[in-house]
Amino acid sequence: MTGRPRPPGTGRPQRLLAALVRLPPLLWLGAFFLVPFAITLKISLSEPATAMPPYLPVLDWQGGIEGWSTFLEALHFGNYETLAGDSLYRDAALSSLGLALTATALLIGLGTPLAYAMARAPARLQPLLVALLVVPFWTSFLIRVYAWIAILKPEGLLNAGLLRAGLIGEPLEILNTQAAVMIGLVYAYLPFLVLPLYAVTSRIDPSLREAASDLGASPTRIFWTVTLPLSAPGLVAGALLCFIPMVGEFIIPDLLGGSDTLMLGRVLWSEFFSNRDWPLASAVAILLLVLLVGPVVLFREAEARRGEAAR
Repeated sequence: MTGRPRPPGTGRPQRLLAALVRLPPLLWLGAFFLVPFAITLKISLSEPATAMPPYLPVLDWQGGIEGWSTFLEALHFGNYETLAGDSLYRDAALSSLGLALTATALLIGLGTPLAYAMARAPARLQPLLVALLVVPFWTSFLIRVYAWIAILKPEGLLNAGLLRAGLIGEPLEILNTQAAVMIGLVYAYLPFLVLPLYAVTSRIDPSLREAASDLGASPTRIFWTVTLPLSAPGLVAGALLCFIPMVGEFIIPDLLGGSDTLMLGRVLWSEFFSNRDWPLASAVAILLLVLLVGPVVLFREAEARRGEAAR
C-alpha cells in the first residue's frame, strides 16, 4: 500500500531551499540592525569617560566569568533616568513628533490630489509626470536645503518677489523659524508620499469608478467612497515613509530652523559631537527608536487585519 502523496513543496530539499532563501535577509538584518542596536543599547547603559572609547565599562574578553560579572554590574539605567527627568529631552521628543505629524498631514493634503492626478492622466504622460517629480531630487539633498536658504532669507528670492509684487511692505522673517523647517520637510519628503500612493492608485480598476458613476455618484463621492479606501495602503505606507525619518531629521532643522527649533536629531548631534556624551546620546537614539516602533507595529497589524478580511 502506497502512502499519501506529499503536497508539492513539502519535501526536505524544498524546506532547505526555503531556509537558504530566508538566510540572506536574516543575515543582513542581524549585521546591520541587531548588532548596531545591541552596541548602541550597551553604550546607553554606560558612563561617559575622557578616553577612547569615550564610555565605561569596556568588556575585558580575557577576564572570563569574573570579567563578564564586573562588566554587567557596571551597567546602569542612569542615562534613561536623565532623559525622564530633564525637560529638554521631553520637549525635543514632543517637538519632533509634533513637527513630523504636522508635516505628514500637509504632505497628505498636497500629495493625495497630486498622486490622484498622475494616476488619472493619460498613460503616455504618466512616465513623464513621474520623471518630473523625481528628477529634481537627483540633486544632493544638502544642496537642495541650502537652496531654500537663498529663497527664504530676508533678502532672498521669495521676499524679493513679494516686495516687487507689492504684496508686502517689508521682508518677512521666514528663515530660522519653524515655518521654514515645515517648508523644508514638505519639500524634501513629498516624493516619498506621492510615489507609493501613485503606484497603488494607478492599479485601481477604472470599471469600479465607472460603476459608481453609473449608480449616480458624483466625482467627489467616487473619490471618497471608491478611490480613497482602495488607495489607503499606499497612503499609509507613504505617510510612514515620511513620518519616520522626519522625527529624527537633523539637516533641515539645523539649516532652516532657528535656535528655538528643538528636535531629537539636533539633540543627538549635540550630545555626540559637542558634549561628547556618547552614553546619553545613545539613550536618546534608543528613545527615538522606541518612538518610531509604534507606528510601524500599528501599520503591520492593520495590514494583517486587512489581509484576513480580504480572505
